[in-house]
Amino acid sequence: MGWPGSPDDELFAVIDREQTRQNTTLQLIASENFASPAVLAASGSVLTNKYAEGYPGKRYYGGNVHVDEAEDLARERVKALFGADHANVQPHAGANANMAAYLAVLEPGDTVLGMRLDQGGHLTHGSPVNFSGRLYDFVSYGVTPSDERIDMDEVRDQAQAHHPKLIVAGATAYPRIIEPAPLREIAEEVGALLMFDAAHIAGLIAGGVHPNPVPYCDIVTFTTHKTLRGPRGACILSTAEYATAIDKAVFPGLQGGPLEHHIAAKAVAFREAADPSFAAYARQIVANARALAEALSGHGFRLVSGGTDNHLLLVDLRTFDEDLTGAEAQTVLDRAGITLNKNTVPDDPRSPFVTSGVRIGTPSTTTQGMAEPEMERIAELIVRTLKGRDDDSVVDAVRAEVAELCSRFTPYGD
Repeated sequence: MGWPGSPDDELFAVIDREQTRQNTTLQLIASENFASPAVLAASGSVLTNKYAEGYPGKRYYGGNVHVDEAEDLARERVKALFGADHANVQPHAGANANMAAYLAVLEPGDTVLGMRLDQGGHLTHGSPVNFSGRLYDFVSYGVTPSDERIDMDEVRDQAQAHHPKLIVAGATAYPRIIEPAPLREIAEEVGALLMFDAAHIAGLIAGGVHPNPVPYCDIVTFTTHKTLRGPRGACILSTAEYATAIDKAVFPGLQGGPLEHHIAAKAVAFREAADPSFAAYARQIVANARALAEALSGHGFRLVSGGTDNHLLLVDLRTFDEDLTGAEAQTVLDRAGITLNKNTVPDDPRSPFVTSGVRIGTPSTTTQGMAEPEMERIAELIVRTLKGRDDDSVVDAVRAEVAELCSRFTPYGD
């Protein structure tokens, strides 16, 4: 029996509208990017049809000869890209990857040291509303009040006071380089394992503009979208010592059948990230973030930590307009065709649903081919929108200018 003959015009009209939105507005969310046509093609391939519980050569179903080949390609490519002993490419998302890593090396109630959510950490680094904070005894570290960079003295003091079984590095809203070597020293001092959540910066590591944590860590997790520019999903790298435990934690411990179409798309992304052109792309991401930070600072915004070393910047809105909240800024900028997200700043007096800041990233605009001059233009468009946020004509005019700018850097024009 064949498929239904009538096309699903309603659903595909929604997809068309989303493609138009991506082509005609600025995507400044730090955790988003544009996947290549090859990645999209693999994600939408016939591999979506195959059930493949288990691992290459050890599946619970037949007919896996070709998906085994694809998954092996992904594993070998990512190990070569980051210099890892072992790779598991099956996690569906970053949170799944972190949960599997914890399941592999921890027991419920074990003590873990991670970065505070309100100072740049992730939900899976011990938030009480997340599985991590509910299953494990997380203690936290943050940034210094003076320079708003990770307080290594606090990390050491907390580690010595609590003797965690695992130290978790990495962040979701931190604009500076995280050096893995000092964290390794602290972990060894207290006999802890070291895990690095590189979700945001995996592409910067692959491109050589952030130190590679793999040589210093027992486990490294990351997402394959964001700066790595692949499909939505995640990966776990580990030393050989934890390979079996990691694999068992992913399957059967956490997930069932892997998404082999996305694993194939991960293999494509790992190959793309190994191309010499990707290093130039990573350098431009950082250059664009610094240019945007400098331009916004010149307009009166305060940059958390004074600037950025990576793909994102945290902007404190209070020096620009003390009454402007992150939630209000996000809403009006979205109307103007500029998409970003509200974000707390360190010691923020406002709630996470309101915030005093916004988080801005440059991976997507860099993929489009934009460079420093466009970052200065984007800063000016942001300023005009926020100053004229109560005037629809101002917001509409900015949206038209955004569309004109994007027409010269269209990601999916063809």
